[in-house]
Amino acid sequence: MDTERTAAEAFGLLSDATRLDILRTVARAQNENGQRMAADLSFSEIYDRVDVDGTSKLSYHLGELTGTFLRKHDEGYAFTHAGEQMVRFILAENYRQPPDVGPVEADGTCLRCGEPGLEAVLQDQYFVLRCPDCGRPTFTYRVTPAQARSHAEADLVEAVTWELAGDLLKTRQGVCPDCAGRLDTDVIDLDDVPSGETVPTSFAAASECPECLRYLGVPLSHAAAYHPESVAFHWEHGIDIVGTGLWEFHDRLHDGRWSTDRVGTDPDEYRVELERESATLRLYLDDEATVTRTEHVQSRDQRGRRS
Repeated sequence: MDTERTAAEAFGLLSDATRLDILRTVARAQNENGQRMAADLSFSEIYDRVDVDGTSKLSYHLGELTGTFLRKHDEGYAFTHAGEQMVRFILAENYRQPPDVGPVEADGTCLRCGEPGLEAVLQDQYFVLRCPDCGRPTFTYRVTPAQARSHAEADLVEAVTWELAGDLLKTRQGVCPDCAGRLDTDVIDLDDVPSGETVPTSFAAASECPECLRYLGVPLSHAAAYHPESVAFHWEHGIDIVGTGLWEFHDRLHDGRWSTDRVGTDPDEYRVELERESATLRLYLDDEATVTRTEHVQSRDQRGRRS
């Protein structure tokens, strides 16, 4: 069977209700049997569970799904990667409209005006943190209908915090959070970007996946904060970087505790300083936002100790 289907042909397979029922049935049966989606389910097991008119009709539909959403072994049928991703999407009903959320009070500081106190809402099916003082959004991120249904109000803010942390940790390793393709990251000078917005930092890490076009841009200091040296440094000072919302670090940009400078050219090199009480962590990054070395400084007038 030719498995090199076009996108239109592949999604056309899912326009049949029986085939959708087969995918749901296989997933639920495997789960009930204590199996996982990599496990095989026999033809007879599927036939016993799916409302289909005869074995020949089931065989036809399984044949259509095989190669794209299912794979066939001697023991039976199991999901391909595409099938597993699709059936999870279907089971979670992430094609539906998310419920209304917000406004919910959230900790954090407006990146633009520096005022504390934000509110979270779902706007155009996206999670948005906006500033009640200036009325502008300070952070926008994706949210699924299942996520919005499962995590009510303030719990949704925490759920987005952890999802974003996972995405940023993958991004730091050059892995796309969506398709797992290679992520390309560059440091951009915000002074060269005619956005019309004023933010308290001059540099950002901009990551884009050439495969699926996923884009993620954050201040360079925020990207550096997820380096293991920074995570350990802040943990020692009572801050869980991974479990804290990215927007809760904006105040550090406004008051100067976190700063970023270009300290070298040809090639470009950047220094991020993350200050906490009497200690400062310096991280040096190249033009792809990769940390190349770090320094611990006990006070501003002491010489840095490289680590």
